[in-house]
Amino acid sequence: MRTKRLLPLAALLLCTPALAGTAPAAAQQPSAAPLGAEPRPLRILLTNDDGYSAPGIRAAFRRLTEAGHDVTIVAPLTNQSGTGTKMLSGSTVSVRHPEPKVWAVDGTPGDSVAFGLSEVFEDAAPDLVVSGTNFGPNVASLATHSGTVGGAVAALESGVPAIAVSTGGLAAPDPVTTVNAMGPTVDFLVKLIDRLRSRARSGPLLPGGTGLNVNHPVVGADGTGRAEGSAVTFQDPQSPLVPDFTDSGDGTWKVTVRFGLRTPAKGGDVEAVAAGKVAVSPMSADWNSGPADTARVAALLAGLRP
Repeated sequence: MRTKRLLPLAALLLCTPALAGTAPAAAQQPSAAPLGAEPRPLRILLTNDDGYSAPGIRAAFRRLTEAGHDVTIVAPLTNQSGTGTKMLSGSTVSVRHPEPKVWAVDGTPGDSVAFGLSEVFEDAAPDLVVSGTNFGPNVASLATHSGTVGGAVAALESGVPAIAVSTGGLAAPDPVTTVNAMGPTVDFLVKLIDRLRSRARSGPLLPGGTGLNVNHPVVGADGTGRAEGSAVTFQDPQSPLVPDFTDSGDGTWKVTVRFGLRTPAKGGDVEAVAAGKVAVSPMSADWNSGPADTARVAALLAGLRP
C-alpha cells in the first residue's frame, strides 16, 4: 500500500456520513455532484474466488443491477479460494457461458479477469472491476493470499479501477450469519460506488493504480445488522492463520491451522472489523514500499558493490 494516498482517499470516502449508513436518504447526495446531473451507471466486471454461482457474487450481481449498473459476471468455474494473484499458468483454459451476463472460467480469479478484459470486454474496458463479496474476511495477511484480492489486483495491473469486497468477522465464518451479512455488505458496496462515481464526475473513479480492499463485519446475532460505521484503514501486518505440521512417519505431514489474532494495529483493518466497522483499505497492484522505507533501505545499502 502506498501510504501517501491514504489521506486523499480518506477525504474522498469518508468526508460525509453517507457511507457509514447513518445518513438519511436525502443526505446521500454528495455536495460535489454537479447540480441537476445524475452520475451515469457503470459497466462492471464482477468476479470472485468462491465460484461464479456462490451466494456472495450473486448477491452483488442482484444489488448492483438493481442500482442500475450494467453488470457482467466473469468468475471462476469452481472455488478458487486462497489462490492469491496466480494467473495464466496454463496454455489453454475452458470457458462456459451458462446464462446471459455470466461467464465461468476454469481458472483463477486472475484468469477470469484476464479473460473478461481481453474477450468479454474486448471492445471497451469496464468502468470498474468488483471482486466479491467473499465468504469470510480478507484482513491482515489473509488479503495477501486472497483470490478475491488477487482478482482486483489483476484488474489494477491492466489499468482498470478495482474493489475487492469480503464479508466476515474475525473468526471462522459461520455459514448462516455470513451469508446473511452479505446483504448489508452489498448495500454498502452500492453506497461506496455511488460516492466514487459522484465525486469522479467525468474522471477516474479512483487515483491511478489504486484499488480498495473492503471488509464488512458480521453484525448481530443473525448477521443482518448494520455496521457501526466505516474507516479508511491499512492492512494489519499480522498473520492470523497459524499452521502446525505433524510428521505422519511415512514422508507426509498432517497440516492443521488455527486462527490466532494478536492485538490489532491501531488504524488497521483488523481493528476496524473488530469494532463492527467496515474497513476500506487502499491498495496498489505492485509491491513497492513507501518513500520512507525506500530511503531506509537505500541508507542500509549505501556503498554496496557486487
